[in-house]
Amino acid sequence: MSLESTLLWSVVGIAGVVFGSYAVHGVWRALGAWRIRQAGPRPLRSVRHVLWRNPGEVAQLDMVDGPGGRDGHPAPPFRFLEEHLAGSQPCVSVTDGRGRRWRAKWGDEVSSETFAIRLAWACGYFAETTYFVPAGRVEGADKLQRAGACLDDQCRFESARFELEDPSIPKLFEEHSWAWNDNPFLGTRELHGLKILNMLLSNWDTKDRRDVARGSNTAIFEHPTPHGREARYLITDWGGSMGSWGANIMTRARWDVAAFAAQTPQFVGGTQDGVVRFGYSGQRTEDLTSGITIEDVRWLCRYLGQVTDRQLDAALQASGATADECHGFRTAIRDRINQLSQVAAPAIQS
Repeated sequence: MSLESTLLWSVVGIAGVVFGSYAVHGVWRALGAWRIRQAGPRPLRSVRHVLWRNPGEVAQLDMVDGPGGRDGHPAPPFRFLEEHLAGSQPCVSVTDGRGRRWRAKWGDEVSSETFAIRLAWACGYFAETTYFVPAGRVEGADKLQRAGACLDDQCRFESARFELEDPSIPKLFEEHSWAWNDNPFLGTRELHGLKILNMLLSNWDTKDRRDVARGSNTAIFEHPTPHGREARYLITDWGGSMGSWGANIMTRARWDVAAFAAQTPQFVGGTQDGVVRFGYSGQRTEDLTSGITIEDVRWLCRYLGQVTDRQLDAALQASGATADECHGFRTAIRDRINQLSQVAAPAIQS
């Protein structure tokens, strides 16, 4: 085959891939819009909508145990309830020795999700109670499908993420979740701060309600308060974090310290007319990167800037990181925080 023919077929092949990708995404968008219409209005009964709460003295927070606290850890023995076949990672539901229900997940999202939740929570954002469980046993876990490869013949496992399932809290997922461009917090510093955290953590998997055909990673939890129900808006899947961001599957990674460190110099790209530029790309690039001001960065740095290296190490270790991973991730995260602080510094001084 001549060089000209080879080039021609290469161009045709690339064009076919691009066209196919656009066609698939078009089908997903249409299916998602149809599912949202079919689902109807959100069955919300809350009197208040919140995205963030003041975390207090951030440097004093326990980032080992995170939002669940020291007493919230999963308590063996664990007993199998059911296997979940949706999602990209093997997952089962279990009960623990205190009668609580947990979702145990394995795979390459375990550590990234556990750590990302702790940093987001420390900055004031709502997050699910999540723990890294280095080893254990699930009684009665037989005839599994995907999760079968994660347990041995005695139902023992290693390196799992346990996420609390609290049936007393009404939860709105998928069609009734929220979107980055459709929520009560548009234009607020709190929403922009959450976007910055996603970019800082290299979380490329920022799907929302519009992506329900593939699965939304946002949700609304209705918590009882003395003044009525409170609708808390949160991200429920941080598994695409701590690797490399990217516009497609070829450029993305999870829990990859080398990739995370390599992209760190590109995190903040500068400012123009008071707006900050970021190097990030992901599932919803434009929604996350556009319109973030120096004042938004300044506000987040009030909390993010309080996080100590000791806390970062503690959170990384609690997420299953090795000593080398702790050092590499902590160094890169501190560099990213410093980039934000440098952007915010002129505003702080004025």
